[in-house]
Amino acid sequence: MSNTTASTDWGKADFEAIYNCPDPRRYFTTLQPFEYQIPHHGQAVFRAVTEVLQRRRSDRPPLNVVDLCCSYGVNAALLNHRLSLTDLYRRYAGHGHGGPATPRLAQEDRKFFATRRRPEAARVIGLDAAEHAVDYAQSVGLLDRGFSENLELDDPSPQLRAALAGIDLITVTGGVGYISERTFGRLLDCVSAPPWIAAFVLRTVSYDPVSALLTRAGLVTEKLTTRTFRQRRFTDGEERRATFAALAARGLSTVGKEADGFYHAELYLSRPAADAAALPLTGLLPG
Repeated sequence: MSNTTASTDWGKADFEAIYNCPDPRRYFTTLQPFEYQIPHHGQAVFRAVTEVLQRRRSDRPPLNVVDLCCSYGVNAALLNHRLSLTDLYRRYAGHGHGGPATPRLAQEDRKFFATRRRPEAARVIGLDAAEHAVDYAQSVGLLDRGFSENLELDDPSPQLRAALAGIDLITVTGGVGYISERTFGRLLDCVSAPPWIAAFVLRTVSYDPVSALLTRAGLVTEKLTTRTFRQRRFTDGEERRATFAALAARGLSTVGKEADGFYHAELYLSRPAADAAALPLTGLLPG
């Protein structure tokens, strides 16, 4: 995820420096001590959603997915390859200071991911303001197309607009709060038919403005009410206190959730009404 601003209004620590490096090593090395794990949860959910969509749209293989705030293509790696988030930590956080230069790492990564690609892989378009991260993900084959554009500030380029025309699914694991309904609105202006949207959203952030926009676009948004998902540990007591204050301001209790020392995210799935009626949210997710 690449922040559109250097800080947030709920006291979240600033990791801006790790999101636009020449390769993913600093990103994984920095986040590993905080047990950053939301892509792991996204892997299970996004695979389940894409499997349902592929069955419903079997006349248009492969599935077309847009990953928002894609960074180094982490969600694409986990969706389309026989890999876990632990595998990625092991690969990128274990080099220390003696690892290969970025061009050599990219060469090795192309082979690494190619030999682990799943036969049912989706076509993934990555969108992130961090141009180096997007370039790396595209260069190693994780993204079929990558765009380093900031739709909070600007309209999509003609190239991005054309790429978005036939998308089936939009995914996001960490960007909402840095991106708003402005980004979603500009995306939906490009599509030929409303896609499904699967979003993990921190509980410190209201999804209501996005949900309202999607309702106007003809999508029904459901929130999974049976559980939340850990994102990462708080970096320090200040971040924890700021998070608790933000949640209290939203009328939310931390008991059984952020009280465990982690940020927690909620899952929202938006679909056309007919799709939502045909299969409840809880029915399409893994147990």
